[in-house]
Amino acid sequence: MEIATGTTQDEPQKIIIYQVLPRLFGNSNNHCLPGGDIDTNGCGKLDDFTLKALEEIRKLGATHVWYTGIIEHATQTDYRRYGIAHDHPAMVKGKAGSPYAIKDYYDVDPDLANDVPKRMKELENLVRRTHRAGLKALIDFVPNHVARQYQPDSQPDGTVALGEGDNPALAFSPYNNFYYIPQTELRAQFDMKGSAAEPYREYPAKATGNDRFDATPNITDWYETVKLNYGVDYMNGGTCHFSPTPDTWQKMLDILLFWAGKHIDGFRCDMAEMVPVEFWQWAIPQVKQAYPGLLFIAEVYNPTLYHDYLERGHFDYLYDKVGLYDTLRSVACGYESATGITRCWQSLGDMNQRMLNFLENHDEQRIASDFFAGDARKGIPALIVSACMNTNPMMIYSGQELGEPGMDNEGFSGRDGRTTIFDYWSMDSIRRWRGKGRYDGRMMTEEQKYLRRLYQRVLTMCNEEAAIRQGLFFDLMYANLRGWRFNEHRQYAFMRKYEGELLLVIANFDSQPIGVAVNLPSHAFDFLQIPQMESVQATDLLTGIQEDISLLPYKPTEITVGGYGAKILKVSVH
Repeated sequence: MEIATGTTQDEPQKIIIYQVLPRLFGNSNNHCLPGGDIDTNGCGKLDDFTLKALEEIRKLGATHVWYTGIIEHATQTDYRRYGIAHDHPAMVKGKAGSPYAIKDYYDVDPDLANDVPKRMKELENLVRRTHRAGLKALIDFVPNHVARQYQPDSQPDGTVALGEGDNPALAFSPYNNFYYIPQTELRAQFDMKGSAAEPYREYPAKATGNDRFDATPNITDWYETVKLNYGVDYMNGGTCHFSPTPDTWQKMLDILLFWAGKHIDGFRCDMAEMVPVEFWQWAIPQVKQAYPGLLFIAEVYNPTLYHDYLERGHFDYLYDKVGLYDTLRSVACGYESATGITRCWQSLGDMNQRMLNFLENHDEQRIASDFFAGDARKGIPALIVSACMNTNPMMIYSGQELGEPGMDNEGFSGRDGRTTIFDYWSMDSIRRWRGKGRYDGRMMTEEQKYLRRLYQRVLTMCNEEAAIRQGLFFDLMYANLRGWRFNEHRQYAFMRKYEGELLLVIANFDSQPIGVAVNLPSHAFDFLQIPQMESVQATDLLTGIQEDISLLPYKPTEITVGGYGAKILKVSVH
């Protein structure tokens, strides 16, 4: 018999992150052309996040906004008139370029500025507006790789640019910032000319960002980036050279402190597992000593590394991608049993509270896309489970709350069910929600209005309800296997409890409305310290409708749940 273990957490707030690409958010162009440049397709700006826009994001239930793509990155747009070096088009993905091909760690992306020379000031104003709206601001920190043509134009006084003191005759040196393939020219396995008059030249070639230590990356590699050297000699068995402190460590610490000094509230650290945990162990405490309370969220996909990056690496939270995300996606699509959710959280043990839950982000396909569920409503039970089953953070991706399908053919990205991060583009769902800055809903479809109301109810509930924000969790699935009126493959049930408030949650991943009989085991009554009740009034927090239910260990609790729906029944158990 498998039973849940519950923990209490005294955090005053459950973190709800709203991820958004400013480049897309404020772009109102409704006739973008695939592969169009910035003049043709337009580009959202930092100033599009007005106080009204940010207040609407907060009303959705968000506590934090992750502004994706803030730091200057390689692009095909020409900003040479502002003193910004031009990038070779063959080494830029899409016309806009990837936000993860950093070109200058100390600068703001010029695409996002109304007044390019004042782009840093515009960011500082955005951070102030974010705080004024009652939200906190997160940005990316991209530590593993930079753009092939890393060319800082705003290096602060007293600091040295990455690669400036390197010896490119050495494949590896703990004093180098990059890895080299000495006496070898880059010979990528694709067109290195692009739209330029001359092909891109790199001699000696540098190692590619996805740990490719040769001079011939192909089109599927992170070919537009080069790997940073943190003192690990990958060419000789991964031997570590961490003493004396590698030069790259100090430079990256300086970059973290620079952005922390802009009053941001945290970093989402891209591909953190590709950087040795020893660096994080060294850097994060120093940053937090100078800026207490700063959040560090790591993109880590290898579960065997979770404990190391949380405990030794001092990260606050890690992506729960290969666990809960993959499981919920499979359950929502009918490929896996809902019992897999139980196995998923049990495998994490005491790390559950430190995982970031999500159903969409810039790397993943949209729920409503043809490649995922094909219908945003199919994601509702997964949303309920992901947001409500624990005290850890929840993240949604801009447009998710509106059923954005991500099925546009934007250019470099193509029609892949994702919203592009490489192209100048605009999302119909966000345009309708923004309504030319009015945010009055007049341009939204009825389906979009329904979904946003539901997301708002679920996400605001996460902090309104103490049982979700900081309560105990009890998984009911072990008591409902092969149930008479409960399909453990398409329904998932659990309880949350804090002081005198109990929540009974049933998520229905099936398309049909169901009448279920949920077994409540005796252990649940003992563990949660709740009384047995023959008849008690419960309120569905999603609808406000009241109904009478029983809470007894010897009699199933009968509940009806709509197709692709859920009930969150709140009961007073004082």
